[in-house]
Amino acid sequence: MDWVERTAQLRQWTRSGARAPHKPLLFLYALSRFQQDADDELRYSTVEQDLRRLLAEYGPGNRTTPAYPFHHLVSDGVWEVRTGRGPGSPGTGVRELRATGAAGRLAPELRAALRRDPPLLGRMTRVLLDLNFPPSLHGELCEAVGLELEEAETGLVSAKRRQRDRRMREMVLTAYEYQCAFCGYDGRIGAVPVGLEAAHVRWWAFDGPDDLENGLCLCSLHHKLFDKGVLGLGEGHRILVSQSFVGRSTAAREHVIALAGRPVIGPQSGVRPIAAAHRSWHTSQVFQGSPRPATTA
Repeated sequence: MDWVERTAQLRQWTRSGARAPHKPLLFLYALSRFQQDADDELRYSTVEQDLRRLLAEYGPGNRTTPAYPFHHLVSDGVWEVRTGRGPGSPGTGVRELRATGAAGRLAPELRAALRRDPPLLGRMTRVLLDLNFPPSLHGELCEAVGLELEEAETGLVSAKRRQRDRRMREMVLTAYEYQCAFCGYDGRIGAVPVGLEAAHVRWWAFDGPDDLENGLCLCSLHHKLFDKGVLGLGEGHRILVSQSFVGRSTAAREHVIALAGRPVIGPQSGVRPIAAAHRSWHTSQVFQGSPRPATTA
């Protein structure tokens, strides 16, 4: 049985090019949970909110329910559902899934295959991402479900493996009141924020913790520039702009150069700002060159 091929052939509802990523999102979430704990079961009532948030952020604009993929993914042979009565899903009714204690996990044969061939998880993840989402969302989606893609593709587990906290993004966005700490951008589609991300000041790969003293809410542009060392954090929580950055357009001047010396927006009262140790790490290890002098209004 070729699990990668089966992943590529998930049966999805289609009509006139309409997008239905419900099953791929649940499958990605399930693969992430397997990576973290191969024996874990996903009780519907426990993961419902996680799945609902993923559908709202990465699914189509029409309202939908996570009960649909939770039940229907079984038909693809990669997922199983059990209730207190035994094997089998009670259907797509939310109340029934909750009341019966319905729990799902990857099918037994797939779990066995992933144990025999750890890099299989990475190959399946790549297929799900490539066939259902644009490349610009791949990293963000893996972070949203808590999946370590590099580890999944190599099958290598660090002796001091750390688990990402899937709540990090929501905690950071809430602390900064859903606006970019550098420019104040706060775009939404309905109730769902768009173009806002949780940035680690000290990178996760270099022991940066998943906590508020290491997290900034940044728009997509400023997150990229922060990670590239164009932007940084200075004393007094003021924004640094690298002298190495060159931009002659009005957009570059207004959205980047003009930030030099501005105070960071947030976090809200009662939340501790970025820890000095994390700011220092970013300045010494990521920020490029010397900072520009503060701009004048």
